[in-house]
Amino acid sequence: MNQPIVIGISGGSGSGKTSFIKKLRSVFNEEEICIISQDDYYRPRDEQVADAQGVKNFDLPVSIDDEELIYDIIALKDGKTVTRQEYTFNNETKTPGIITMKSAPVIIVEGLFVLHFEKIRKALDYSIFIEAKENLKVIRRIKRDQLERNYPLEDVLYRYENHVMIAFDKYIAPYKELTDIVINNNVNFDKGFEILVGFIKSKTQ
Repeated sequence: MNQPIVIGISGGSGSGKTSFIKKLRSVFNEEEICIISQDDYYRPRDEQVADAQGVKNFDLPVSIDDEELIYDIIALKDGKTVTRQEYTFNNETKTPGIITMKSAPVIIVEGLFVLHFEKIRKALDYSIFIEAKENLKVIRRIKRDQLERNYPLEDVLYRYENHVMIAFDKYIAPYKELTDIVINNNVNFDKGFEILVGFIKSKTQ
């Protein structure tokens, strides 16, 4: 078996990464692609850095256990299966499940900081950056954090202004110019998605 191809997908919060990944899952099965999400590697809440107002900041690279993430990426590249408990962002209404990731010909690594972490960046064969206008990202973030994470609106807006935007400018946007493909998601990401699907099919069929 040839070593899997590893593709990193990054972009700001609300850019559409999750929707992009969901659509990939609908096209390919687990024998064809393996998707590993940075979101499942957040450190416990009591280890997160708090800002001057005492609000935990999950939008910093240090909020992620990057060593465990790269360890699992390497394991998947070596053909191994990885299991991990889902991270629920302290949403009391959601029970975390167990995620099983099986190695496949194409491994997708998705998350805010996958290009910022040097070890992870070096493990990638290709990289993709998904971008969108700021107002669209805010709207998407509000919808996600209220529906999926049970965060109040005031909290979502505070985090976006004081954590998300600062993190994007410092830890995410600088890597856009280094990526192989930039996908515009102001209206939709269909064209960029089709290109990636065609590439993955060429590697899995």
